Amino acid sequence: MTESEFLRRYRSSDYPKPSVTVDTALFTVRDNALQVLMIRRQEHPFQGKLSLPGVFVGMAETLDEAAARALYSKTGLRDIYTEQLYTWGSPERDPRMRVISVSYYALVPEQSLAPPEGPALFCPAAEIAASGDIAFDHSRIVACGIERIRNKVNYTDIAFSLVDEEFTLPELQRIYEILLGQKLYKANFRKKIAEKIIPTDHYTSGAPHRPSRMYRKRPETAG
Repeated sequence: MTESEFLRRYRSSDYPKPSVTVDTALFTVRDNALQVLMIRRQEHPFQGKLSLPGVFVGMAETLDEAAARALYSKTGLRDIYTEQLYTWGSPERDPRMRVISVSYYALVPEQSLAPPEGPALFCPAAEIAASGDIAFDHSRIVACGIERIRNKVNYTDIAFSLVDEEFTLPELQRIYEILLGQKLYKANFRKKIAEKIIPTDHYTSGAPHRPSRMYRKRPETAG
């Protein structure tokens, strides 16, 4: 039997087909804390509870495309930093049917985000991760995202995804401290990131204290 003959005779209906979703944890820094975008569910299951933005994966789209679609539908943003996080496959995770979820996380500067509308809201990520009252297994997804981000801060430039194109050194240090959950010594921090940044000719204005110089990330230090 040739492969084409085999495929003509193959009956995919012989095997159960789980559904596949993409759930995305969009993180930003607001009010001096790492926060995550959540949706107040308007329908069953888990009506009234918080969940992450998610979509069922279309038959003709990739997982990355589905994740981008989910984020665009809630934020209007495209081409933002996203990374696949983990696959969640507990048979009981969705009461409707067998659903496998591929989770992603995204990082966006607060300044790039419009105020959330309707059922969308930003919540402290640590509180969501610790809550036992979140839809599906989304508190575990948020906890996994926090851990991934914290681990990557020390060996990648991921923190730069949470600042504007131009930033001050205190702003950048604040992002590092929030992601790591600890205070950093100013001199040590600046020495550590010196090769990753370049100064601009711009300074902050309108503040009562001395203007701060603005910096940019070196193009060659890709995150």
